This record gives sequence, C-alpha cells and structure tokens, in this order.
Amino acid sequence: MISIKNILCPIDYSIFSERALTYAIEFAEKYQTKLYLIHVLDIRIYDINDPELYSVNIVEKETIDKLRERLLRCVNEETKGRISVEAIIVQGVPFSEIIKASKEYKIDLIVLGTHGRTGLSHAIMGSVAEKVVRKAPCPVLTIRHPEHDFVMP
Repeated sequence: MISIKNILCPIDYSIFSERALTYAIEFAEKYQTKLYLIHVLDIRIYDINDPELYSVNIVEKETIDKLRERLLRCVNEETKGRISVEAIIVQGVPFSEIIKASKEYKIDLIVLGTHGRTGLSHAIMGSVAEKVVRKAPCPVLTIRHPEHDFVMP
C-alpha cells in the first residue's frame, strides 16, 4: 500500500504552480497529509557568474517572514482548518533546494507545475520540473496547464 504523509508543492506564483497547488491540496485532503509549500528565491539572479554567491544569505529575515506569510495565503483558511500547511522559504538554485527539502522533510510526493519560467531564462537554465523529476527521491506529479492538454486528432 502506498503511504503518503507529506506532500511538497513548489510555488513560483505562476499559473502553473497555482494549478499544481490545487492538486496538492486535493491529495493532502484525501490522504490527510501535511502539505509543505516551498518558494525558492533563485540566488543565481544576483550574479550568475559568481558561484560563491550561491551560498550567501542575501535576503533579510524580516523579508523571509513576509514571504512566508504570502506563501501561506495561497491556501485559504477553510482548507487550513482541514489540513496542516507549512511554508518554506529558501534561497538557492530552485531544483536543488526542492530536492534538498524533499529529503529534509521526508516528502512522499512532490506536486509541481510543468512550467514556471519562460523564454530565454528557461532555455539557458533548463526546466526546474524536469530536473526535479530526474533527481527527486520520491514520486513527482507534474501538472500541466489546461490549455496545454493533449487533444486527440
């Protein structure tokens, strides 16, 4: 039997992550699991040419606390009354931090959108979802936006 106790849902505030959150909430309610929301502040945007900055804490604690509150507002109060929700704000490389959190919080399922970034930055840095699927220590459910659903010809 499959046991799901902890679900992780990365949020980048795109329509894709909003759709993934809907699925994550449904699974959390159905299996009565804890739902972890994670938002990764991509540190590479500060200086992509200086890897030493990847481990530097650039954002202040007060800002992190505000971001955590914003992340928790993604789930309405009624839903919070039915399931346990925790918000995680970290700085780093998104796919790497998602994998790290999945190990640290003993995540049984990751639910994430197939797209977040678009355009040139996506082409250069690659797909976060693709890297998470390849490297995650647990199953990953990827959610597409409905307008990208496959339609049989």
